Amino acid sequence: MNKPLVGAILAALLLGAGVAPAVAAEPAQPAQEAAPKADPAAKAVTFAGTVALSNCSGSVVRTPDAAPTDPALVLSNGHCLESGFPGPGEVVVDRPSSRTFTLLNASGRGVGTLRAGKIAYGTMTDTDLSLYELTSTYRQIEDRYGIRALELETAHPAAGTAITVASGYWKRTYSCDIDGFVHRLKEGRWTWKDSVRYTPECRTIGGTSGSPVIDDATGKVVAVNNTGNESGQECTDNNPCEVDENGNVTVREGINYAQQTYNMVPCIGAGSRIDLDREGCALPKP
Repeated sequence: MNKPLVGAILAALLLGAGVAPAVAAEPAQPAQEAAPKADPAAKAVTFAGTVALSNCSGSVVRTPDAAPTDPALVLSNGHCLESGFPGPGEVVVDRPSSRTFTLLNASGRGVGTLRAGKIAYGTMTDTDLSLYELTSTYRQIEDRYGIRALELETAHPAAGTAITVASGYWKRTYSCDIDGFVHRLKEGRWTWKDSVRYTPECRTIGGTSGSPVIDDATGKVVAVNNTGNESGQECTDNNPCEVDENGNVTVREGINYAQQTYNMVPCIGAGSRIDLDREGCALPKP
């Protein structure tokens, strides 16, 4: 996650794409390792609704109660913010932004450019996520491009769930299962709670940061891809470690992780606006 942009690409070339962490990445040709093959029995997941950022991946998302006239939201990582990594304890809310996103169709072709009006929310405390509010509504995007936003799951996912990580940046998908959940995932200065751990097949690489993690059975977003342990180090930048309830530390070299998104839904109110004071909202506040 924390690796310098040029360093992330260099590591992918020298060490092999499968061991590079899910960090932000500068534009480059993707490594030539074949993406993991999807389970033929699983529901097909496409790129429709995903987006490419300048250095990361993302997706247009909505809550189940979102209205067609609401301003659309783009989900990515907090460490993908154009302003840089938020520090521990830092929360960004309602900050003006004119960032652009390339919207992809089902086959991964860019069909248009979406523009943010503001960073609605962003943090790397307890979780690693950003939500941009767009200048377009859900209806405008669907009418113009024929693409619906991905729906956010409202419940905690289960271990063993078949998932797909869909990277708009690389136009690649990674298929695996949820292996389990991590009480605390520590990386450098940051600590994340109840993180998703993938089975080894999801060998995500630099630039997949911010990709939606999609439940193959429902097509709903259950998490946002954010990091992985690159070289077996313990709790360092680019080498997150797992800490259980008793403080025991486990290092899983080559394993990648995501942050759950069901806990965002209570914080999104009428008009798809972020409201951190809503009942049930437990996201960190400024």
